[in-house]
Amino acid sequence: MSITVTWWGHATATVQTGDTRVVTDPVLDDHLLHLRRYAVTPSHEALAADVVVISHLHHDHCHVPSLARFGPEVPILVPRGGERLLARIAGDRVVPVAPGDVVERAGVRIEVLPAPHGGRRPPWSRDTPPPPPLGFRVEGATGSWWFPGDTELREDMRDVGSVDLALVPIGGWGPTLEDGHMHPEHAAEAVERVGARWAVPVHWGTFWPAGLRLIAKANHHRLFTTPGERFAEVMESSPTEAVVVAPGTTVSR
Repeated sequence: MSITVTWWGHATATVQTGDTRVVTDPVLDDHLLHLRRYAVTPSHEALAADVVVISHLHHDHCHVPSLARFGPEVPILVPRGGERLLARIAGDRVVPVAPGDVVERAGVRIEVLPAPHGGRRPPWSRDTPPPPPLGFRVEGATGSWWFPGDTELREDMRDVGSVDLALVPIGGWGPTLEDGHMHPEHAAEAVERVGARWAVPVHWGTFWPAGLRLIAKANHHRLFTTPGERFAEVMESSPTEAVVVAPGTTVSR
């Protein structure tokens, strides 16, 4: 049993089980609105996918220019209600899903989970109700993995079911970490509640507002630079192996 992960930065990763590659929340550009990438630019290999999953419609998770670069045969799972956003670039490849759904594509079983986070796409979205933010539990030929999207620590994470890999968010991209996110300590607790053989922390150390690290140095250090080492430190007493990597790195277990 083996899973291979390439973390491309922020919430973007390629997870391979058997011959199937699933890409999470692809953002492949170096600039995103007011944010700048302070990490290696994702290579063309990030477009090698059999399935793409989108956790929610915020610009740093549902990046339309990046999604338009995937092949015409790649299905894209998107929160139900967000399919109109991708209709022009993806058409009938868009698979709208909501918590509780189970989808099978490209040899993997994808269970759709809830996530407490904002679902609207700013600044113009008026959808009522907004498309639901999502997490995913994926079963593949050589293992299982959990990607919760942007979320808070939840008691019902104990119901997800143990997995081989947790791809868990531990930080953010700005001077504060708002509701609907987890810091490293909460992320470690989330991994414990789910149960995982190993964990790769994501959603940190990638994007930051241009120039802000010079103005808010302490927040930059706490929310951008050090989340990975803090997560590893908290996980030292856990049976789960914490595998902290730099963007662009590939690991297997």
